[in-house]
Amino acid sequence: MEAKNVEMFLLTNSKYFPSESMISVKEKLENLPEDKAVLLHSLQFKDPVMLLIISILIGGLGIDRFILGQTGLGVAKLLTCGGLGVWTIIDWFLIMGETRNVNLQKLNQVG
Repeated sequence: MEAKNVEMFLLTNSKYFPSESMISVKEKLENLPEDKAVLLHSLQFKDPVMLLIISILIGGLGIDRFILGQTGLGVAKLLTCGGLGVWTIIDWFLIMGETRNVNLQKLNQVG
């Protein structure tokens, strides 16, 4: 991928990835073939802020985990009413980081 396109992608999408992994994301994008770059632009990354809002409003039902594709955790959270509220509160602090990690995994699957 061209350096200009890499910089543009990072400027518009850096909020979707963990800050400590931005160097590896940049290297991956620079080494990405052009045919995979087209696929990269079609990916839809989850917004960490939106998942935090969902977690605060209806996180006790496990909806936040279902959105991330973590069906098992979503069912467990639903059946335990958010771990009797404790799991829900803990997720308020963890869900944004988990969303960024899921987005990073999705990016890594492209190449």
